[in-house]
Amino acid sequence: MSGYSADPRIRWTEWLPWIAAIAFFFLLPGYLSLGARILIFILFALSLDLILGYAGIITLGHSAFFGLGAYTAGALGAHTALTDPLAQLAAAAALSALLGAATGAVILRTRALTLLMLTLAITAILLEIANKWTSMTGGADGLAGVKVGEVLGLFRFDLYGKTAFLYCLITLFIGWWAVRRIIYSPYGAMLTGIRENTTRMHAIGAPVYWRLVLIYTISATMAGIAGALLTQVNQFVGLNVLGLEPSGDVLVMLILGGVGRLYGAFIGPVVYIVVQDTLAKQYPEYWYFGIGVLLIVVVLFARGGILGIADVFTRNKKTL
Repeated sequence: MSGYSADPRIRWTEWLPWIAAIAFFFLLPGYLSLGARILIFILFALSLDLILGYAGIITLGHSAFFGLGAYTAGALGAHTALTDPLAQLAAAAALSALLGAATGAVILRTRALTLLMLTLAITAILLEIANKWTSMTGGADGLAGVKVGEVLGLFRFDLYGKTAFLYCLITLFIGWWAVRRIIYSPYGAMLTGIRENTTRMHAIGAPVYWRLVLIYTISATMAGIAGALLTQVNQFVGLNVLGLEPSGDVLVMLILGGVGRLYGAFIGPVVYIVVQDTLAKQYPEYWYFGIGVLLIVVVLFARGGILGIADVFTRNKKTL
C-alpha cells in the first residue's frame, strides 16, 4: 500500500458545512437545541458510515454503542460526583470501544444474515439489561437528574442551547477530522478493498479480520460519544436510545445523504431531522409516512442519495 496516493488535502468546499453551522449559531439562536441534536446525529451517522459505507459491514444494532454511551454518561452524572462533561465523554468512549472490540471479535467472523441477526441480538441484550437494572438506569421510566458540569470549568449548559451547540460542534469537528484521516490513508484504501472484494484482499495477504475489528471498534467509540452527547444535552436518558429506532433512523439518514460519501452523513441527518420536525408539527400521527415517501423517492431516483443527485448535475454541467 506504499503507493497509495489519494490527495488528503482539504478542498474549499469541505469547509462549507462548518461555515453553515457557524452561521446557524448566529442567525437562528432560537433553534440551537435542534441544531445540537442534528450535530449529534451527524456524528452518529459518521460512525455508521465508517463500517457500512467504507468497510461494508452491515448492521442494524449500532444503537447498542449509542445507547451504552448515553447510559454511561447518564449513570455517571446521576449516581456519582463525576459531572465533568469531558470525563463523561471519555468514559462513554472507553466502554463503547470495549464493547465494540469484544463483540466485533465474535460477530465479524460471520457474514450476511447471521451478522445482521447478531448485531440485533447484542442490542436486545443491552436493552433488557437497561430495562431490568432500574437502580442504575431508571428502567422504563428513564434516568432523570443527570448532572453535567461546566465545559472546561467555564461554560455552563444553558436553556438556550448555546454551550450545547458549540460543544457538539467542536466534538463533531474532531470526529470528522479523525474519520477523514482514516479514509484518506492506506488503511482506508484497504477497507475499501475489503468492501469491494474480500477474497482478493485475503489473496494479497491483507489481515482482513483484524482490520475489520479495528474499524468496528473505532465506529463503536464514535457512536458511544454521540450517545453521551445526547444525554448531556438533554440531561436525561431513556430506553429508546437502545431500541431498533435509533439504528433504523441513522441508517435512513445515511441512505438519504449518500452511503460511503463522508458528507452524506452531514446531509442526511439535516434533511431527516428538519423534515421530521416539520411534519411532526403539522401531522403528529403521520409524519413517518412523509419520511417513508422521501426515502422511497431517494432510493428509486437517487441511488447515491442526495449527494448522488448533486453528482448528476455536476456531470451534466461538465458535458455542456
